[in-house]
Amino acid sequence: MFGFNEAIGEQVIINVASVPQRSPFRYPGGKTWLIPTVRRWLKQEVNSVGLLVEPFAGGGIVSLTAAFEKLADHVTMVELDHEISAVWEVILNGKNEWLAEKIFTYDLNYENVKAELENPHKELQDIAFCTILKNRIFHGGILAKGSGMIKNGENGKGIASRWYPKTLRDRIRAISYVKDSISFINGNAFDILEKSLDHQSAYFFIDPPYTIAGKRLYTHYDIDHQRLFEITAQLKGKFMLTYDDTPEIRKLADKYNLQYKTIPMKTTLHFEKNEIIISDNFSWWV
Repeated sequence: MFGFNEAIGEQVIINVASVPQRSPFRYPGGKTWLIPTVRRWLKQEVNSVGLLVEPFAGGGIVSLTAAFEKLADHVTMVELDHEISAVWEVILNGKNEWLAEKIFTYDLNYENVKAELENPHKELQDIAFCTILKNRIFHGGILAKGSGMIKNGENGKGIASRWYPKTLRDRIRAISYVKDSISFINGNAFDILEKSLDHQSAYFFIDPPYTIAGKRLYTHYDIDHQRLFEITAQLKGKFMLTYDDTPEIRKLADKYNLQYKTIPMKTTLHFEKNEIIISDNFSWWV
């Protein structure tokens, strides 16, 4: 993965293992690799960030990093997907200890998984557990329709390949220490952004489903990208909008007079590609 070396002023490879792993999710399209850049963006002013809003929260690594590292006084996470939302609602507002222990003590095997996923009488905490379960045992952590369970996995471990119960329990428990500085909304990113247009002191980290991979990765992949650019251009607060680097996205950025820069990254299959960072200003970039 890549990041920015302030000493030499250029993009360099960043070891993602060096970034604290705060989220319980293996999130496709996650932004752990971008955290060094996000830190610099959040530190662009002398005063600390009062409010950080993440309208497409997903795995929440940016929100969690900001909360743990006190890069913002308060964080608002927004997510539409009901399964992902269940996880955050339980961790931040509900039975986080129940979820942590359920994961830690769960006997992971195909029979138990089948029974868990097919249970028709799920309460919120059950949905949260099943979401974590699927995220960890499905190919690539993908929750969207059509995804399925890992077969061989790493070293022939099958569905246990990405199931780290102690690590997951510890991450969920750790979030308890910062949850008072995080608000969660199960809602539509567009609604939240439109209501926040005049919030001059807020920072907005906007990481929507991408135009190319979104359909494969996410349940709510079909969004109005042009409308998102239109809304973003009206924000009076500071923002960072991330996208895949395509001619269509560059055209939208130009249409709404939005500044952008490219940043290299590696996919999970180790292909190098560029992503686009769109921001209200780039005084923080170097």
